[in-house]
Amino acid sequence: MTENRQIVLKSRPVGLPTPENFALETAPMPVAGEGEMLVRTLWMSVDPYIRGRISDRKSYAPPFQIGEPLDGYFVGRVEESKGGRFPAGTHVFGTGGGWRDYHAADGKALRAVDPDIAPLQANIGVLGMPGQTAYVGLLDIGRPKEGETVFVSAASGAVGAVVCQIAKLKGCRVVGSAGSDEKCAWLSDEAGVDAAINYRTCGDLEAALAAACPDGIDVYFENVGGEHLQAALSQMNFFGRIVACGMIAGYNDSAPRPGPNNLFLVVGRRIRMQGFIVSDHRERTDDFLSDVGGWIRDGRLRWRETVVEGLERAPDAFIGLFHGDNFGKMCVKVAE
Repeated sequence: MTENRQIVLKSRPVGLPTPENFALETAPMPVAGEGEMLVRTLWMSVDPYIRGRISDRKSYAPPFQIGEPLDGYFVGRVEESKGGRFPAGTHVFGTGGGWRDYHAADGKALRAVDPDIAPLQANIGVLGMPGQTAYVGLLDIGRPKEGETVFVSAASGAVGAVVCQIAKLKGCRVVGSAGSDEKCAWLSDEAGVDAAINYRTCGDLEAALAAACPDGIDVYFENVGGEHLQAALSQMNFFGRIVACGMIAGYNDSAPRPGPNNLFLVVGRRIRMQGFIVSDHRERTDDFLSDVGGWIRDGRLRWRETVVEGLERAPDAFIGLFHGDNFGKMCVKVAE
């Protein structure tokens, strides 16, 4: 192969991204220098946080530039090593390769992965950034106690599904919301939640949440925002904790939407609401891999994936996140 395919940012979206905001281009094949490796992308991740990086605004990570290839989490294979961190044939996970077929790297930002623990693509999901987001957010920020009620929005997603199951492992009562009956059935039958709410068909989300949480909510894991935050606030117990992971309902808004009209409840009920970014908690990686890897080996943690085939379809997979097209982790398979 003499050309390297890559997805570049063609224009910045206004509102919901469209395929026209992206382009599939070719570039010369990268060459590994001394101390580097040539890495082949096998699986790549599309994640909601990328929406913020394709806009030109200040955030916790710099925006992608027009005409430049996008980046994100991936699983790859070292095809050639010239003194890089890993020998040829090693499967690796990390960032820096992103939305392209090949890249050269020294491997300092990568870690080797064991395909015997779980399928390779699990390392961009349950064993990767989404899984660690769930682990750190729930355990370190939410700090659930046995017997408490945990509510999770977008509960069948890559992060939410792991949150639900860790909360159950910690002895909590768990309620999750999702956008279809199929997803709700999986949450009840496979993830083991105590109640699942289809927010698209329940009518009054606040009333449905009140019925599902008769003793109130102690920990709310926030992935959606909007009416979910409004409804959750109304049911929060005194000294409850809100783990602000994401608010995907507003990611494509061209103007800020009104905030919850019951936000004052955080004062009287002494609710703690904290946002976090998982990259600030890298010191927890070893604990995360040990605990979650063990739960997977023991059969106590399950997950779902939506697989899209082909690098050229990565923009469609990314846009599909905002339509709820994914069931579990959205994965793009680039190569065998």
